[in-house]
Amino acid sequence: MRIACVGGGPASLYFAILMKRQDPAHDVTVYERDPAGATYGWGVTYWDGLLDQLRACDPESAESLRAASVRWHGGIAHVGDRTTAHDGDSGYGIGRHRMLAVLAARAAALGVRVVHAHPWPAHGPLPDADLVVAGDGVHSAVRARFARHFRPTTVAGRNTYLWLGTTRRFDAFTFGFVETPHGWIWCYAYGYEENRSTFLVECSPETHRGLGLDAIDEAGTLAVLTRLFARPLRGHPLIGPAGSDGHARWQTFRTLTNERWHQDHVVLLGDAAHTTHYSIGAGTTLAIEDARTLAAALRDESATATALRRYERQRKAALLPAQSAAHYSAQWYENLPRYLRLPPAHMFALLGQRHSPLLPHLPPRLYYRLDRATDLPTLRTLKRRLAPHLARLTHGPDRRPDEPRALPDPPRVGAAPPRR
Repeated sequence: MRIACVGGGPASLYFAILMKRQDPAHDVTVYERDPAGATYGWGVTYWDGLLDQLRACDPESAESLRAASVRWHGGIAHVGDRTTAHDGDSGYGIGRHRMLAVLAARAAALGVRVVHAHPWPAHGPLPDADLVVAGDGVHSAVRARFARHFRPTTVAGRNTYLWLGTTRRFDAFTFGFVETPHGWIWCYAYGYEENRSTFLVECSPETHRGLGLDAIDEAGTLAVLTRLFARPLRGHPLIGPAGSDGHARWQTFRTLTNERWHQDHVVLLGDAAHTTHYSIGAGTTLAIEDARTLAAALRDESATATALRRYERQRKAALLPAQSAAHYSAQWYENLPRYLRLPPAHMFALLGQRHSPLLPHLPPRLYYRLDRATDLPTLRTLKRRLAPHLARLTHGPDRRPDEPRALPDPPRVGAAPPRR
């Protein structure tokens, strides 16, 4: 089979690796719009579950990614001048550029052609291939040309956010919540290199305007945020995006879904097919799972059309819990003042429960008491089982329970979409 992957992100590269492992005779090319070594974003975070999946499919790439990653342990939350810590969770961080380099090197070693500086515009011929995999992100040019068929919708969240970096290496997943005269503003931070961490800032539109962040340049924004988050930063600077034009690019997260995922020999993968709110840290894992499912369907089914139908059906069903968790997680942050009056340890406990479909419907103090008084494994199992069913009842398999609107025209080819 001749396969062309448009977009050189983790999903496309890993799919290419799996197809060459399944049959070295496959002719696989990955087309990336950016030059070699150029990327955007900061660090990617993931957990042991992703490594387990990678080891089962391609132990070589799993070990290379693990070796290129740093480990973070537990969580810390700064709430005003108070701090609370939790020793439970642990995960990995890796720079997006390092992850892409590892996967591209593995793909090339297996015989995949990785072509850089080769965008495919929204108009003109598609690659000459038996299968075209659209892994070109949330602003997918390939998806745009078949928008009438794929029927994409997008729902914008309420809060505004900004991706930054810092030279401080956070060894725990760290949250900082700061109250200002204009409302709360908060950060998420995790390490991904020896002297680098991702530092994501979020706030309501009212706080954004009240602090003047909508009217100052990037240097001014970094100065304001460095002052507000002095406690977690411990004297380290914040860093704006490389190649920045001097403007801090605050964004509103858009949850993207598609009614259909394939059209003839064209199929959507990763962020081109779906997005989930960054606060659950699942974007890369879900994209890799897309790649695994698509490769397995093509391996097991004799007809490509049957394989693509199976892939779409399986991934839509598998995504329901993640989509539900992402919706409730985003909603938790959009209603943050509801929880920040709790004692910090209680607030942090509910932060860990923010994916729950029950939490928005109970007073936070009552939920916390019930959570502690009930057998936790039983309650959490119940919530995990309830989540996909509530997702279907409230907003169906493909969208949040907001009124969706049509996906706007994609930006010019080459503009970078937000990444997790």
